[in-house]
Formats: sequence, C-alpha cells, structure tokens
Amino acid sequence: MITGVQDIYYSITDKMRAKRFYTEVLGMKIRFEHEHWISLDCDGVNVGLHPEDKPIPHIPRDSHGAHAGATLTLKSDNVPEDRKRIESFGCKILGDADQPWGHMLIFEDPDGNVLKLMNPK
Repeated sequence: MITGVQDIYYSITDKMRAKRFYTEVLGMKIRFEHEHWISLDCDGVNVGLHPEDKPIPHIPRDSHGAHAGATLTLKSDNVPEDRKRIESFGCKILGDADQPWGHMLIFEDPDGNVLKLMNPK
C-alpha cells in the first residue's frame, strides 16, 4: 500500500555545485550522501539530487535525467502488491531492484511519466 511520499529528486550534472546551491543558497540540510545520491531535508520533505554521470543501478538510463524533470518517489510498505496493481492498469515497469537502501520499483504512468515506489530499509 502507498504510505506517502518518499522523495522528489532532480538529476544534476555537477555534484559539488548542486550540493553548495541546495545547502548554502536554499538552506537545506544533508541527510545522506552516496556516490549515486544526495538526500536533503527541506522542512521535512526529502529532496534528492542524482548525479547524471552516475547511473542508478537497475534503472534504464533513458528513464531519468535532466530531460525527464523531477521524479516522484512514493513510499510503499509492499512493493510486490503495489506492482500487481500498477501492472493491472497497463503501466510499463522499467525496473525492480532490492538495494541496501530499499526495495525500488520504477515504472511509467499511463502518459509515460516516470515514477518510483520505495520500501525503505
């Protein structure tokens, strides 16, 4: 079942520049940082930054990036059950991966917009 918003993230081209902008200019606080990801706190909302030169494991390269805009990631407490409902609606599944940070499902809505589900660990 969908339980809330996990994060909204943007693809970035320069990790250090983006990190400085989001922390120094916008005042967000770093929650977590990894080579593939920077997680920021914006008054309780998780904003992610994903370096474009670091492909996210198990996500097709053309399903994200600056051309795709932001990506809404929804929290799920049961990704396999949610996947069944998404597939029954005829949506395309782009990837499904169990990573150290959580179980992710990447899919397109009926209009081709990319969304993710995540059951954080």
